[in-house]
Amino acid sequence: MSEKQPTRGNGKICYLEIPALDIETSAAFYGSAFGWKIRKRDDGTVSFDDGVGEVSGSWALGRKPMTEPGIVVSIMVDNADVTTKLIAGHGGKIVETLKLDSGEIVVSFTDPAGNLMGIYQERRR
Repeated sequence: MSEKQPTRGNGKICYLEIPALDIETSAAFYGSAFGWKIRKRDDGTVSFDDGVGEVSGSWALGRKPMTEPGIVVSIMVDNADVTTKLIAGHGGKIVETLKLDSGEIVVSFTDPAGNLMGIYQERRR
């Protein structure tokens, strides 16, 4: 059985480095709240693949967490209500929930390091 390979293409966002205060804490948070696959590289670096295997990355120590709105990375979820409970239950904090007239749900949250991130739920059909 072969593993799915990510889509490749010019201009695709493919890799994130997320500031962390403690890499194990951040890895556990994203693995538990979003189902990210956490792995160790040959050099021992802890890294991740997102829930669909399209974006990978790692956590970086010694960088200031992104606590102010600027570029906000949003993670697509199937159920915003369930995910907000997972976020809160694993060390994150919900900042704001917006239920748009279109039926979409957008939630701002901070991860255990204080990074401001978002989740996005498509309109239910």
